[in-house]
Amino acid sequence: MDKSRCKQQLAFSLLLGLWLPHCLTQTTPSNTATSKPTTTPTPSPSPRPERLKVRLSGYPRKHNEGRIELFYKGEWGTICDDDFTIANAHVLCHHLGFVSATGWTHSAKYGKGQGKIWLDNVQCHGGEKSIEFCKSRGWGNSDCTHDEDAGVVCKDERIPGFVDSNVIDAQVDENKVEEVRLRPVVGVAKKKLPITEGVVEVKYKDGWAQICDVGWTAKNTRVVCGMLGFPHERKVNKNFYRRLKKRAAEKVSRPKVNVSAGGRLYLERQKNNFHLHSVACTGTEVHLAACPLEFNKPNATSSCAGGMPAVISCMPGPLFMQNSGLKKKLKISTNVRLKGGAKVGEGRVEVLKDNVWGTVCDDRWNLLSASVVCRELGFGSAKEALTGARMGQGMGPIYMNEVKCLGQERSIWDCPVKNITSENCQHSEDAAVRCNVPYMGLETSIRITGGRTRYEGRVEVLTSDPNGTQSWGLICGENWSTKEAMVACRQLGLGYANQGLQETWYWDSSNVTDMVMSGVKCMGNEMALSQCQYHKTVSCQRAAAKFAAGVICSETASDLVLNASLVEQTVYIEDRPLHMLYCAAEEDCLSKSAAKANWPYGHRRLLRFSSQIHNIGRADFKPKAGRHSWVWHACHGHYHSMDIFTHYDLLNANGTKVAEGHKASFCLEDTDCQEGISKRYECANFGDQGITVGCWDLYRHDIDCQWIDITDIKPGNYIMQVVINPNYEVAESDFTNNAMKCNCKYDGHRIWFHNCHIGDALSEEAERRFEKYPGQLNNKIS
Repeated sequence: MDKSRCKQQLAFSLLLGLWLPHCLTQTTPSNTATSKPTTTPTPSPSPRPERLKVRLSGYPRKHNEGRIELFYKGEWGTICDDDFTIANAHVLCHHLGFVSATGWTHSAKYGKGQGKIWLDNVQCHGGEKSIEFCKSRGWGNSDCTHDEDAGVVCKDERIPGFVDSNVIDAQVDENKVEEVRLRPVVGVAKKKLPITEGVVEVKYKDGWAQICDVGWTAKNTRVVCGMLGFPHERKVNKNFYRRLKKRAAEKVSRPKVNVSAGGRLYLERQKNNFHLHSVACTGTEVHLAACPLEFNKPNATSSCAGGMPAVISCMPGPLFMQNSGLKKKLKISTNVRLKGGAKVGEGRVEVLKDNVWGTVCDDRWNLLSASVVCRELGFGSAKEALTGARMGQGMGPIYMNEVKCLGQERSIWDCPVKNITSENCQHSEDAAVRCNVPYMGLETSIRITGGRTRYEGRVEVLTSDPNGTQSWGLICGENWSTKEAMVACRQLGLGYANQGLQETWYWDSSNVTDMVMSGVKCMGNEMALSQCQYHKTVSCQRAAAKFAAGVICSETASDLVLNASLVEQTVYIEDRPLHMLYCAAEEDCLSKSAAKANWPYGHRRLLRFSSQIHNIGRADFKPKAGRHSWVWHACHGHYHSMDIFTHYDLLNANGTKVAEGHKASFCLEDTDCQEGISKRYECANFGDQGITVGCWDLYRHDIDCQWIDITDIKPGNYIMQVVINPNYEVAESDFTNNAMKCNCKYDGHRIWFHNCHIGDALSEEAERRFEKYPGQLNNKIS
């Protein structure tokens, strides 16, 4: 709008009061975030019609804590910690949708902010609706630096009915770029997932817009690839796309252009809509919105002079290369791993040192360090850097603290770290990550129906007949177990499997389909049921819908781990008289030869030890069967809530079982707990059985069946093995740590245990050495 026309409209508006707002709207810059706030401070903040925006920011932090930032006059800024009180924190936490504050922080505990320091010397009473109603020096009036940025810790409990959380992830500035995608232009690539090459597009209004490639760098590509779940970028043949653009321009009169160049190509006729004019990433950002961006001006004469839409190519990790057609496979780290996560690309961070796996403390754990871990494991950049053992607690050593990666390192081992002391960190502070992973579309070929909630139902999978017609169908419930249910819940994106059901007659069956899959057998770590073994032709003895496979999924799960060192410390041999073993014989706790013994004379030689079983997961471990179905054992005078809770085995050098024992869960309870955690389960008076998160159950060496009957065993070298929850009756987040092994030396009179460890605690090399253990030559420990 020119100046003369604006003046005419302004004059007219004075008469009618209609045109003034329109004129001002036309002359106000569209990007308010770049406008300069006034430099004249007000004596105190005054209420404004628009609700003040508040967010939690910084690192390391949980979702309910962080540096406080306020959005005022189009710009984010911080609050100085001078005169800050818990009352201020209460007002801010309540504004964010939390019931109250539990604390506040000073001296930029969550890192230094940027931009303005909006408020200083804030003094709230605690009941104000917003921080803007509290006394202060006024907006923008401060003598502080960002070294004094204040933070809050809110109680992790939401206000009932609070809809607008107003919590904004600080790493991404709002009103800019949120969603990014790759649009493939190669016809073959459109049918294959994941999409690794194409035009970069950002969500804009109700559609998608392109980015001008003038000045586009490999660092920009790295950031976008990381967002989309890819660890590395590849060079793209720009000349190829320029030729396509030229041919498309020459045939602009046609609705579509078909070009053949190494494969069938399609370029739809469309006008490019450039939303971003310039991108200048450093390569360490976890989101494109964190990069310096220049947006296209609406009245620009040329939106991308001399350029074209930005095109990139990404390198997928090994898990996602099956459909990519790439010959060169990316190598991933062998001394870093993720444990305890429900989905691919998430879990507790564990690192390998001296052939033993350990964890990372969450002090100063942030997205930069988390992204290094994600990329070295074949995923993209980090979506979340989790603290406070959000993916369960580890059991081994804690190797790293205050990890300070810059973002370009190849491995977390290349990053500066602080030495660990017992006072610094506990396993309740184990760090975890959620990584960006490529979109595979796996959830589109599975669904659950008939259940009472979205977390339960009969499993149906999408299949295709010889004609290519797709339909939904049921899975035969025969031999369907927790492992198969784990894969189904993972594919559905619903977390862990709480139960795998072989019968589903009690759910709604009004819209059931035919059975299309049977004989499903999974390892438990697959991304989709299609990656498991199954019958080529459906074979199901009970093909009715009520015998279809079902699942109950859960966002959390338990995780049981045996204290290996306690087993090694408490082992001994007892020759126990037969007349004291009648109850044990009834529970089948003796070897088969005991049936031929001359009862009640003689004895059995028992290998005894204590078992301390910890729940390091995120949900209580409870028996699958309810108390109404527990079995009363009159001889011992207790109920069995699980028939088989643990297996105790003695193996020879060939791995053959030479002696065995088992333990029924006659009493699952909290013997003791970590500091600050209360016991919830107690067996007395027919009480509830289970193991609370952060607690452990102790089976002492002197109770019945807490042994292996080795009466018939000859002297030699053996492997002693304990397996918790061996039949996968109860769902856990991680079954790989349920086994514990020890090297065992038996000379016919005495026994020694050495190298006791959890099944996944050692490196593959160390585990191989353990299996070849020659035995101790004497009873001295070197």
